[in-house]
Amino acid sequence: MKVHNLSLQNSILNTFISEIRNVSIQKDSMRFRRNIERIGEILGYEMSKVLHYNSTNIETPLGLCNINMLNNDIVLCSILRAGVPLHNGLLNYFDNAENAFISAYRQHKENPDSFDIVVEYLACPSLENKTLILADPMLATGQSMVATFEALKPFGTPKEVHLVSVIGAQKGVDYINTHFSIDSHLWIAAIDKDLSSNGYIIPGLGDAGDLAFGQKLQQ
Repeated sequence: MKVHNLSLQNSILNTFISEIRNVSIQKDSMRFRRNIERIGEILGYEMSKVLHYNSTNIETPLGLCNINMLNNDIVLCSILRAGVPLHNGLLNYFDNAENAFISAYRQHKENPDSFDIVVEYLACPSLENKTLILADPMLATGQSMVATFEALKPFGTPKEVHLVSVIGAQKGVDYINTHFSIDSHLWIAAIDKDLSSNGYIIPGLGDAGDLAFGQKLQQ
């Protein structure tokens, strides 16, 4: 798997990452969602550089202009609910993409530090020979990303796979590296070193879903 860690080079992305991490600024849920969306736009722009293009003539009022145009059949899949702002940011740039949504959550066992990933809802078009973009803002253990990809397999075999995350833990990056093909791509804004005992990224930013949409009821 090819890892594209955008934090290795300074850019305006640093500002958006700092704000979603900042405990004072992230209290503004609208600003948090918008920052995740803007990070998605930046990740999408960088990803677009390795996609496929065809030469196309465009008619202007004064003549013809030759432009290389994107030539990928894209399916954009995000993991509910935290993935929605990231999905929107990517969709701002890939506005002709088909869309898929999947719910995946942690179901804790008797040991609070142990959990399974449960998938309950999935809506997806055909993936056969298409470009799959799988978006999940927090890449902690990597289990949600792998479970989601496994759940998508009945919908066809994609031609290429791009994974998109905002913040990940190195352990999660290593985990998905063993489960995705060598020619797949991970586009990520920052990679942190550690995970807590219950699988949260340190320093991370907390629970992205709660910060974007409010705290959920625990069942």
